[in-house]
Amino acid sequence: MPRLKLISGGAEPSADGVADAPPAEPSERLPDADAFDAYSRTVSGVAERLTPSVAHLAVSRRTRRGGAEGAGSGVAISTDGYMLTSAHVVAGGNGVGATFSDGRELGADVEGSDPLSDLAVVRVDARDLTPAQLGDADELRVGQLVVAIGSPMGLAGTVTAGVVSALGRSLPTRSRSAVRLVENVIQTDAALNPGNSGGALADGLGRVVGINTAVAGVGLGLAVPINDATRRIISSLMNEGRVRRAYIGIVGGSRPLPPRIASRLEREKGIEVVEVVPGSPASRAGLRPEDLIVAVDDTPMGDVGDLQRLMVAERIGQGVEVEVVRDGAFLTLDLTPRELET
Repeated sequence: MPRLKLISGGAEPSADGVADAPPAEPSERLPDADAFDAYSRTVSGVAERLTPSVAHLAVSRRTRRGGAEGAGSGVAISTDGYMLTSAHVVAGGNGVGATFSDGRELGADVEGSDPLSDLAVVRVDARDLTPAQLGDADELRVGQLVVAIGSPMGLAGTVTAGVVSALGRSLPTRSRSAVRLVENVIQTDAALNPGNSGGALADGLGRVVGINTAVAGVGLGLAVPINDATRRIISSLMNEGRVRRAYIGIVGGSRPLPPRIASRLEREKGIEVVEVVPGSPASRAGLRPEDLIVAVDDTPMGDVGDLQRLMVAERIGQGVEVEVVRDGAFLTLDLTPRELET
């Protein structure tokens, strides 16, 4: 049967009745085809680079009803077995197993956990892991492409992509009576589900810029940033198994300074003391509720994050000067932080 050619042009029915579509003209390509291709190549490149470094973590726990198993993800950060994950993934576990993309299943030990940053380090018995490259979340910009790799719902090696939705978020954490804000948390719309926690959030070059830690809501996920502060935490967990922090014993929040004080100090905010813990260093130094902390050792204080950054291990047992505004007058109090018990 001869082939029939349509008068109007276009597809030509073949002998088997299936139309043969003519090749698309160059002008008929999607206008953003090159951009889509570049996006796909970037995401697939990050996945190819990072998937060998990300493992599915199975965590066994004892409960009143017997045994239970939780799950999460982990990211290899050294060839000799060290992996980074979320503290809540391994909390209360009495056994951890790691499954890698090449099929290896290895037992893991928790080397150190820090609930106040929601970071933990586990170590598997291996000397040939493919470590991920750690980046710097401080270089991120809103709208930048990010790729999440983890094991949501136990589905290892799952890759999702999105953008940085917001920066500078805070994530409240708690360990016993200690409460802390994880600062500069990354918000992303890359799909995150239970099991993604502890997995990698990477930039377009495949550098890990965050550890996925929480699902904030539909289309919203959070990740603890990788920056100078968290690198110090990771180092402490690897070397000492814990993170030491100084503690003064207040509950406070940022508050605008009175106009006269703001004009004198040439800044707008201080830390209002809402509560003083009885018997704490702050209590012994004479801090009171409604005091405004404006400086600690000549370092300006504008919010709780400023104070948290100063409360490092080196401050434990070392006297500091706290400058406060009380009833419109400036006071300087001597205070000696102690170690935070978690």
